[in-house]
Amino acid sequence: MIDYISIECLKNKEILEEIYKNKNKNYYYSDDFSNEFYVKAAYEGFISISYEEKENFVILPEIQFDYAVLYFENLHIPKKVKKLLKENEFEFKINKNYEEVIEQIAKIHKDSWIIKKYKQTLLNLKEYKSEIDFKIFTSEVYSKDKELVAGEIGYKIGATYTSLSGFCKKDKSFNNYGKLQLVLLAKYLQKNSYKFWNLGHPYMKYKFDLGAEILNREEFLNIWQEARGLNI
Repeated sequence: MIDYISIECLKNKEILEEIYKNKNKNYYYSDDFSNEFYVKAAYEGFISISYEEKENFVILPEIQFDYAVLYFENLHIPKKVKKLLKENEFEFKINKNYEEVIEQIAKIHKDSWIIKKYKQTLLNLKEYKSEIDFKIFTSEVYSKDKELVAGEIGYKIGATYTSLSGFCKKDKSFNNYGKLQLVLLAKYLQKNSYKFWNLGHPYMKYKFDLGAEILNREEFLNIWQEARGLNI
């Protein structure tokens, strides 16, 4: 069974501590797609996706068992990406086409969870102002012909950055542009004094090829709770 979680739960320190200590549960669910709920969940270390079954559509905040985290001094740049960097036939932009990145993720990933109320929440969050130092943004790579070929959406909280989802077009002429986007984003985050990059689930090889390491929940929350309060 997955337990329901509300904004009141997220504001209750005792409930949060019980959630953090529970090593048997990671997913919770809610029907609250508000900006306030989303940002507060993110601030407390949850990464939220959506889930649909029959007529039920909910948001699933997850406090993971383990996290893939990149410290920028460990960034590894593949040879093929180094070649693309040297050729310099691309543009890297932040938030130039926020809505288009969201559309491309849904188009390319047929099982995308960025749909319906969740998608609308992401659109609403672009202009959302909060007491929490939260900002959602897209990072984008364009070809020399100005075509958007790779991008992702994620958010900053304090001096942290968390990935949500991304895409890269499948055309062979854009091979390694997805990896290029990751490297360029890592460089951008490092240049702007972010402490680390939260890559989420530690199940995908590309994250470790990039230089990420695995932190368990307790280790992650220790660095998260310190860095989320830093101003950059």
